[in-house]
Amino acid sequence: MADTLFYIFSALTLLCGLLVVFNPFSRNPVTSAMFLVLTIISLSGLFVLLQAYFLAAVQILVYAGAVIVLFLFVIMLLDLKEAEQRRYRKFATGIGALAVLGLAFVIAGTLRGAQPLASETIAGETADLGKLLFTEYLLPFEIVSVLLLVAMVGCILLSKREEAPE
Repeated sequence: MADTLFYIFSALTLLCGLLVVFNPFSRNPVTSAMFLVLTIISLSGLFVLLQAYFLAAVQILVYAGAVIVLFLFVIMLLDLKEAEQRRYRKFATGIGALAVLGLAFVIAGTLRGAQPLASETIAGETADLGKLLFTEYLLPFEIVSVLLLVAMVGCILLSKREEAPE
């Protein structure tokens, strides 16, 4: 049963991930963002199969919730015209193809001759993760929290409307 679910979630993740980039149904970036939501949700299903329930919940809450809302906000705010999108399409396709080839080359070189690691535990518990975050990784955790606070304040300042002087 677990193998079948793994293949279903993997196929769904790959299919929706391809539909984010190569969307034959619509040229609207909002539909690509919705396919990204489906990709993230199916990826969280893979985390559930690995018994990493906390990561699955964070994946859905943070990425499918907050990040996609941010993407949609930027898409709606920019409101790109079709002519502007078409102008950069060939260049972006070439750069994307080069990036994919480079990444495939790096992954193939890294995995050549690699042996899988033997591990007794597949995933840690949430309590262990919390202890690590607030002891060993406290400084990076606080830096990320300050960075997120600065991003939220910047977003509020950018979206605030200027009132006309009377």
